[in-house]
Amino acid sequence: MVLDAPGRALALRTLPFRDPAAGEVLVEVAACGVCRTDLHVADGDLAHPKLPLVLGHEVVGRVVAVGAGVERFREGDRVGVPWLGSTCGHCFYCRRGHENLCDAPQFNGYTRDGGYAGLMLADAAHTFPLPDGYDDAHAAPLLCAGLIGYRALRFAGDARTLGIYGFGAAAHLIAQLAIWEGRRVFAFTRPGDEESQRFALGLGCAWAGDSAQAPPEPLDAAVLFAPVGSLVPTALRATRKAGTVVCGGIHMSDIPSFPYDILWGERTIRSVANLTREDAEQFLTLAPRVPVRTHVQTWPLAQANEALDALRQGRLQGAAVLLCR
Repeated sequence: MVLDAPGRALALRTLPFRDPAAGEVLVEVAACGVCRTDLHVADGDLAHPKLPLVLGHEVVGRVVAVGAGVERFREGDRVGVPWLGSTCGHCFYCRRGHENLCDAPQFNGYTRDGGYAGLMLADAAHTFPLPDGYDDAHAAPLLCAGLIGYRALRFAGDARTLGIYGFGAAAHLIAQLAIWEGRRVFAFTRPGDEESQRFALGLGCAWAGDSAQAPPEPLDAAVLFAPVGSLVPTALRATRKAGTVVCGGIHMSDIPSFPYDILWGERTIRSVANLTREDAEQFLTLAPRVPVRTHVQTWPLAQANEALDALRQGRLQGAAVLLCR
């Protein structure tokens, strides 16, 4: 499914493919999650994608060919391919263990073709074996919603009361992990979205309500998955002194002006950018221990536009996944 220009519907097309180059694997895609970042690319919120482009970075499949020098995978291995497609390995950030901030990165489904397809080429060094216990469709959301959510949760520190704003794919996974860790989770949804609130309570959240509401007790930290800048001051007001507000998305509408006194008291606002391979290894090891259960709605690959529309209109509980074979 090919994006020819932002704002256009994806088109089903047969494309040529090449054998994997040195360091690459060719993956036969079984399933690919539909992430809000895909929506930002398709709608033009993220500038300068490779065009034409195959979206998709929550990819589950099997290796069908390996390039020269690849030793960690063999043909037939089940693998996952996430958002961060490759890093340079030698810039200021890579040398200091912050490869997620690499100055010359590649991103699957943005600067290189992704997994809304039957076959995909991936950098073997940024491809991961997947845990048992998840079928292909249920493994897919782990590759971005889970990984970025995990990084965001880490930045919340040891918060015992945690607010999550925007209860979608990432939130429903990380809420489970946070509850398993003994935290009290407060879920904030779109006003009037009682179905998502019931979904959150069913996962074990201590409270669920509208994003405009104050939680029943102050938050130690808040994580924002909704790409709505006006929620930043809302979350600051709900967060106690020395608390942290973590912005978990790659794109957000502008943050409005707010009074200094809701930041004062050593509160912190921080963003989450991409992921590291260490994040992936840690989360993919931890998820089956919890266990984190993914809730998915599936579409065939040819109906990728319908899946994106469902995400755009907020008609999902859990995550959307394309079945690619």
